[in-house]
Amino acid sequence: MPDMLIRDGLHADVSAILGYRPSRDCSADLRIGPDAWIRSGSTIYCGSQIGARFQTGHNVVVREECTIGEDVSVWSNTVIDYGCRIGNRVKIHSNCYIAQYTDIEDDAFLAPGVCVANDLYPGKSDSAGMMSGPSIGAGAQIGVNVTLLPFVRIGAGSLIGAGAVVVLDVPPGCVAFGNPAAVRGRVDDLTSIEERVESVTDSASRYRRAGRGSISHLRGLNDDR
Repeated sequence: MPDMLIRDGLHADVSAILGYRPSRDCSADLRIGPDAWIRSGSTIYCGSQIGARFQTGHNVVVREECTIGEDVSVWSNTVIDYGCRIGNRVKIHSNCYIAQYTDIEDDAFLAPGVCVANDLYPGKSDSAGMMSGPSIGAGAQIGVNVTLLPFVRIGAGSLIGAGAVVVLDVPPGCVAFGNPAAVRGRVDDLTSIEERVESVTDSASRYRRAGRGSISHLRGLNDDR
């Protein structure tokens, strides 16, 4: 039976479960680095290797055979399925699903509701045998409620707009959005946030769009409203 090798400084709420045994065959140890914080309702399966200062929100699931780097946070109600690789300083927000065999590189960010798929033809045995999640490059930013389909490659430093369905690769440093997502420009061409918004004092939202301007805020792509 696999062991748990957990370093000093662990804070685990009473209802957190560490070392849950999967129905799949898994003989590897669960290893968690120092100063982890596992919040209530979260379950970490045996057979994963997790670096220092790992944090979960509430009701997070991390399945077996995952490799997770240092300073990673996974927020409430997110599931990381088995066989994933996640780099250092990755932030995965609430209500995300990360399918088996997904690769996320250092410093990437996944906003709430991101859904990752890994089976191109569900229900077909040959497709099930070739399951593969996407690869998300270093520093990529994946917007709210984005869907990433199997096999795609999201380039380093790219930005995927909210609600996009990504079916093709996105080159490094690009902005893509839509369904299906299309490359619309470069991150370097985005208008600065200071130019896009103005402060308000009568609302909890703090800021609003500054007058009229392009929704896309990319050169050569205008939709003034």
